Amino acid sequence: MSSGVIDTGTDHLLANLTGGILTLTFNRPEARNALSSELLQALGSQLADGEINPEVRCVVITGTGAAFCAGGDVKAMSETNSNGAKSTLDTLIQRQRLNQRATSGRLYKMPKPTLAVLPGPAAGAGLSIALACDLRIMSSTAFMTTAFAKVGFAGDYGGSLFMSQLVGTAKARELYFLSDRISAKEAEDLGLTNWVVEPEALQESAAGIAQKLANGPTVAYSYMKENLARALTSADVHDCLDLEASHHIHCGGTDDHKNAVEAFIEKRAPVFEGR
Repeated sequence: MSSGVIDTGTDHLLANLTGGILTLTFNRPEARNALSSELLQALGSQLADGEINPEVRCVVITGTGAAFCAGGDVKAMSETNSNGAKSTLDTLIQRQRLNQRATSGRLYKMPKPTLAVLPGPAAGAGLSIALACDLRIMSSTAFMTTAFAKVGFAGDYGGSLFMSQLVGTAKARELYFLSDRISAKEAEDLGLTNWVVEPEALQESAAGIAQKLANGPTVAYSYMKENLARALTSADVHDCLDLEASHHIHCGGTDDHKNAVEAFIEKRAPVFEGR
């Protein structure tokens, strides 16, 4: 399996593929890893490549320094407001739609497990991207905040959907309207993060989870994600049952399933190859 540094075309996003784990790191520590246009374009490109690259079996999103991602670049917004937008309103809306689908949308629907690793704050669109991932692990010193209300925005990058699914609509409205900080402990209690660890244990703990995901049954994971997404969007039990039946039988034909059955009988640990 290939490994090593991947050229993203910008130093705003770092990429590395090792042991089946594609790690994408927001790299603007001086701006708390705020989202620039270069970062978003590179992130979308790397996610698109990672989705179809058979050597990628897990995707990790994290940030350099003391933050995960502060969301949109407020200083850049101020400059745009002062100088005036250079594109039409319709063009700006379409660009935003494409950026969102290519990043948080792709993370949510990607048929591979995704993990957000939060060394520090996740705010605004940065929080939305973290919530788009399947799983999250936070430093005990990190926090989350929707932040949108504080800068007069309604919210973007799917956060309203992802948060509503995780905490329910009443709590999501509270967190959006008031934009209060959510401590790591509260995030864990609410179900916004799966794990909270001490700062010095974050990287090792995250690496262990990511490697476990990368070593797992990749095909089965892709079907699990689709099953679980359908369960949230479909109210029809027969629809969910039929999808599970189709995916279950398909998994039965994979090498991973057959090898795992043999390993179970022989009382040894299975080795999954993602096929």
